[in-house]
Amino acid sequence: MKKTVVVGATDNPSRYAYRAVHKLKQNGYEVVPVGLRKGEVAGIEMKNDLSETEEDVDTVTLYVGPKNQPYWYDYILALKPKRIIFNPGTENRELERLAAENNIEALHHCTLVMLASGTY
Repeated sequence: MKKTVVVGATDNPSRYAYRAVHKLKQNGYEVVPVGLRKGEVAGIEMKNDLSETEEDVDTVTLYVGPKNQPYWYDYILALKPKRIIFNPGTENRELERLAAENNIEALHHCTLVMLASGTY
C-alpha cells in the first residue's frame, strides 16, 4: 500500500488532517502523521522530529497553509515522494515549482474526497 506522510497532522478531531489520518488508516494505507507538537492520532504517534525521514514514501498530503510551508520544504523534498497532494487552502506555487524540479507530481485535490471516490 502507498505510504502517506500527513504534514500538519493534529490530534484535534475537528481538523481535516485528523480525519485524513483516520480515513487513510481505515483504507489500509500506511500513515505517518507529522506535526509540530507531540501527540497521537488514530493510534499512531505523531512525529515532530524533521531530522527523521521516512523511506518509500508514495504521497505527502499537506494540511499546512502556504505561509507556514517553507519550514517543511527540506523535509518534504528529502522524503522523495512520488506526489504531493495540495489540499484546499494549501496551494503554493513555490513548493509546486520545487516539486517539479525534483520530479514530484503536484496535485490540487482533497485527500478525503480522493479516498471517498476511490481515486487515491
